Amino acid sequence: MKTPKLLTIAAISAGLAFGAIAFGHGKEKEENLSSSDVPQAVQQAADKQLKGSSVVRWEKEGTNYEAIVSKDGKEWGYKFDANGKLLGKHSEAGEKGEKGEKY
Repeated sequence: MKTPKLLTIAAISAGLAFGAIAFGHGKEKEENLSSSDVPQAVQQAADKQLKGSSVVRWEKEGTNYEAIVSKDGKEWGYKFDANGKLLGKHSEAGEKGEKGEKY
């Protein structure tokens, strides 16, 4: 009676462990870029969205681009696709291990 329970527990534990490992591999790598490497359409869309704020740095995540902006003492990320469509914006604090805010 104990062996089937032990096998069930071992199978569930292994499944959870492999699931957690696979989840970590889904994150895209970030690559820092110079502004000259960012498509013109993305730069123009960022200028419209940022309304005068300047970009601290550019990052590429997969096929998307992210403009990192310093605003009110915090860094915010604005994510765009390669055509310049805004995909979202978020606080960079979450990526540095701090409590992140989305707005």
